[in-house]
Amino acid sequence: MRSYASQVISNLSRYLSFNNIADQINGLELLGIDKFANGEMEVTVNSSIRGKDVVIISSCARNEAGIDVEEAKIELYHAVDAVKRCQAKKIIVFEPYITCSRSDRTTRRSSVGLWVHLKTLFSLGASHIVTFQLHSDKSKTMLDPVVCAIDDIPALTLLKKYLCDTYIKTVEKLEQEVRINWAFCSVDAGGEKLARQFADSFGAPLVVAHKQRDYSKPNTIESINILSAEPLEGKTLWIVDDMIDTAGSMNALIWVLAAHKPKEINIIAVHALFSHPACEYLQTLTQEGLLKRVIVTDTVCLTNGCTCSILQQLPNIEVVQSTDLAAKIIKAIVNNESMSKLMRRFDAALYLSGM
Repeated sequence: MRSYASQVISNLSRYLSFNNIADQINGLELLGIDKFANGEMEVTVNSSIRGKDVVIISSCARNEAGIDVEEAKIELYHAVDAVKRCQAKKIIVFEPYITCSRSDRTTRRSSVGLWVHLKTLFSLGASHIVTFQLHSDKSKTMLDPVVCAIDDIPALTLLKKYLCDTYIKTVEKLEQEVRINWAFCSVDAGGEKLARQFADSFGAPLVVAHKQRDYSKPNTIESINILSAEPLEGKTLWIVDDMIDTAGSMNALIWVLAAHKPKEINIIAVHALFSHPACEYLQTLTQEGLLKRVIVTDTVCLTNGCTCSILQQLPNIEVVQSTDLAAKIIKAIVNNESMSKLMRRFDAALYLSGM
């Protein structure tokens, strides 16, 4: 996450003037981590931050240092506690991707990972939590905004703009080709809302994949039914999701969609988790000619040593940067500005026409 944080701060320098504290953050020297012989850790703040607004940019997902998820969480908790003890005015935790966001069901006889994570952060002193594209809208209701604010920024807009800038470019192409020959497909019925947002933004057809799961077993699919008002033959399909984890759902869906003889199938998702065996699935689909391209954002690290193979195995992967948007979010928060313009509905026609 260090390279991500460095890039955010570099972008932020265009919007805010920095003092010495920010310069130290840019040098990644503000927080120090000590490990004890028995495995415990301690985080130290190396400069005075009394009365300051402090932004902690963190990811407990795959990272350059190769730290596993649970250790990264503990490190984050220690960092929040250390900053709170230094009497910071406000503590803003910016997690581009919250790893436990899918653990949000409160009706099962099990712990709720997202609630544990959020409760720990605000109990330690976090006053504001910011993230991109939570797995569920209801997750935002887990926190009392009087105690700790939470902002879930729709990173899907980044992907929509990328499609416009890279593959559409003109209003004429949007009207004459995209709206006729493209279609946006959900991974399952629960993902219909995300796919519908793309379909509405581009004025293209919507396809819904109705997936039957065996919930007694993780990542198990029994059957998939395709619901579409139009034939899929000859169309360019975009499968939309908030994340790609093991790619088991994507793999099963693409094989089903391929039987409908579309022109090409693409994947577009926010968070690139790529847990095993995602790379193997996507590589096989690409080699079989069933998968054209995979578009994701940089909210999860894809560049550390153990994951270089992702970029090597998937030459058709395209990574959309989110760091400039992150900088704009931080600027708005520290200046008490409205963020409504960062969350407004995206219209491809208006965007391409420059309005």
